[in-house]
Parts: sequence; C-alpha cells; structure tokens
Amino acid sequence: MNVEEIIKTNKKLRQTQRTMIHFALVSNKVREQFSTALKPFDISEQQFNVLRILRGQKGKPANLSTINERMVTKMSNTTRLVDKLILKGYVERWVCPDNRRKVEIMITKKGSSELEKIDRAVADTENTILKNFTPKELEQLNNLLDKF
Repeated sequence: MNVEEIIKTNKKLRQTQRTMIHFALVSNKVREQFSTALKPFDISEQQFNVLRILRGQKGKPANLSTINERMVTKMSNTTRLVDKLILKGYVERWVCPDNRRKVEIMITKKGSSELEKIDRAVADTENTILKNFTPKELEQLNNLLDKF
C-alpha cells in the first residue's frame, strides 16, 4: 500500500511530502511495536534507553547529564525516568562523595538481569519490523539515513 492510499488522497503528492509522511508513518509503527514489546516488562521506551545507557557504562556510574546526552529521544524528564527505575529496583542513585552537587546513577543487578530479558524481546521486534529487508537493503537504508 502506498502513502496516498494510506492517507486516502487522490492528490499527487510532491516527493518531499511523500517522504515526510513516510517518516511519520514508519516512526509511529515502530514506536507502537516497541511499546507492545516493552509492555510485559512494565517499562517505557525511554526507561529502556536509560537502562541501556547505564549498562554501557560498564560498572561505572553516570550522572543525569551523561544520560540525557546519550538518550535517543532527548527529554527534560530524565530525573523522573530515573526515579521510576529506582522504584523498580533497576537503578541506584547517590550523591557523589567528591562533589556533593553531582548525583551518580548506576544499574543494579536486578536491572541488568531484567534488561537481558528485555533485549531478547526488543531483538525479536527489530527482526519482525525489518523482516522484509535484505542485509544489503538495510545497509543502503542506513547509509541514506546517515545523511541526516
């Protein structure tokens, strides 16, 4: 089904319009599928992103600005995301002993364990979303997207 059929228009769209509509449609579909994959874990896409960032620290704590810089979706409510992860026991937060204005955050063993389970569900979702693409097409698509 093409874009015009999806949005139910008989009007011939400019290529730039078609492209932007495609981006919006694909973005929404991907978000929906990832939300569905994450739902059994009672975790949002942003919380998942925070856990991956903290795991990437390889045992070293991160601060809020580090997490915010590395977020796929930039947002101002990183503190609230961390608070929710603390309530679930997935991360710990403490004041840095060397600089009392600095708050350090680290993933817990429970958070790492849960993240491994979530990783499997996310990988399955990625494979489902991209099943119609060959490895060569995915490489081409990534090269095109890198132009942004």
